[in-house]
Amino acid sequence: MFPAGPPSHSLLRLPLLQLLLLVVQAVGRGLGRASPAGGPLEDVVIERYHIPRACPREVQMGDFVRYHYNGTFEDGKKFDSSYDRNTLVAIVVGVGRLITGMDRGLMGMCVNERRRLIVPPHLGYGSIGLAGLIPPDATLYFDVVLLDVWNKEDTVQVSTLLRPPHCPRMVQDGDFVRYHYNGTLLDGTSFDTSYSKGGTYDTYVGSGWLIKGMDQGLLGMCPGERRKIIIPPFLAYGEKGYGTVIPPQASLVFHVLLIDVHNPKDAVQLETLELPPGCVRRAGAGDFMRYHYNGSLMDGTLFDSSYSRNHTYNTYIGQGYIIPGMDQGLQGACMGERRRITIPPHLAYGENGTGDKIPGSAVLIFNVHVIDFHNPADVVEIRTLSRPSETCNETTKLGDFVRYHYNCSLLDGTQLFTSHDYGAPQEATLGANKDPPANLFEDMDLNKDGEVPPEEDPEKTIGDMFQNQDRNQDGKITVDELKLKSDEDEERVHEEL
Repeated sequence: MFPAGPPSHSLLRLPLLQLLLLVVQAVGRGLGRASPAGGPLEDVVIERYHIPRACPREVQMGDFVRYHYNGTFEDGKKFDSSYDRNTLVAIVVGVGRLITGMDRGLMGMCVNERRRLIVPPHLGYGSIGLAGLIPPDATLYFDVVLLDVWNKEDTVQVSTLLRPPHCPRMVQDGDFVRYHYNGTLLDGTSFDTSYSKGGTYDTYVGSGWLIKGMDQGLLGMCPGERRKIIIPPFLAYGEKGYGTVIPPQASLVFHVLLIDVHNPKDAVQLETLELPPGCVRRAGAGDFMRYHYNGSLMDGTLFDSSYSRNHTYNTYIGQGYIIPGMDQGLQGACMGERRRITIPPHLAYGENGTGDKIPGSAVLIFNVHVIDFHNPADVVEIRTLSRPSETCNETTKLGDFVRYHYNCSLLDGTQLFTSHDYGAPQEATLGANKDPPANLFEDMDLNKDGEVPPEEDPEKTIGDMFQNQDRNQDGKITVDELKLKSDEDEERVHEEL
């Protein structure tokens, strides 16, 4: 309130010897406003006319405080005001830097508390007064509101407001974090918020990108956790403050919600949620896989799901068709397995993110259910489940006519159809539906003389060729219908992807 300096509109601290002389004179003469009993005031009169509901700390001797005040005489005439100067008083209390009455009157105050102080002359400016401002033997009246209090011994104060039941990892030095925050001064005045900017605050922890107090306050947080972090000025913006929103020597209060955390050295994290018994084969690079998934951010926000489309996601793995983290995370999975794959941003969509649902530098979590997979080099797998006990003298071969029952299902057990639904066995001649030869000319060149003998009915041959190319059987062959087999094979590959 009364810092040392040249005379101005603020009241000054008097030299120590002069102040002591004034106190002795005032006490000796007994000057001052009458007490309720009729005598002069012996001490400061304190009226606490507004006390906040919450008071986490009270002013003690040696604390640094910031406050506003109006100073008046007994007749109501104003002699000084911090409001008129639009400047808070910022000073240490209880060490002789203020008049004795103010030192005493501030003790025990809470932030946002309002007090009316009556300071008798011997605890103010005594019988000498202050030239031009305070007459001799003046009783002083102060209306004070406390806005901040801290001590040089303070540390960062962390209060956990909400901690999720599952904490996959905690923030450490060197981690990259994404979080939302509301920033206020100790009296509740808001100075900044990430929520109004349409995105999280993204930065490294412990690398000098943040004020020291925030670096400390974020350590140990879990994704989804909410914290209140109170930072003393010497671990924030100190004596200079910041712009017009954070005054000098201001304590800062941050309400923080941690969205996610990762480290640039992180690898893909795998967690097996369900492993079916009897896993005989695991997926590898080059396999074609069908799987369902739910994709969410680290705070649980869902950004995509194959279930919502009622269709599996089908792709080759280990071939670069999907993000690198998913390419890695799907390898080694069994059919029917459920696993959680946590992918750091440098193995997902990086600093830019994608679309409007995956922000930049976002950790992605996929809960995956592997339906099936195969490899283009796979051959038919035959497993005998039951064989007659009597001697088997004859086995089937190409050209045999067979009757049989069957159940057809997907690899995850989903039944597609069964011959039992038709009430009769399936009938077929083995090998009747042969695939066409790889080289039709060589197959038709029966005597291997480099020529194909003419058919008995050339018109029939031409008709068969026309009908083969006329895909929609409309009597015309369009450009789209006239395709080589190699072109058709290539289109089928792209359809699968």
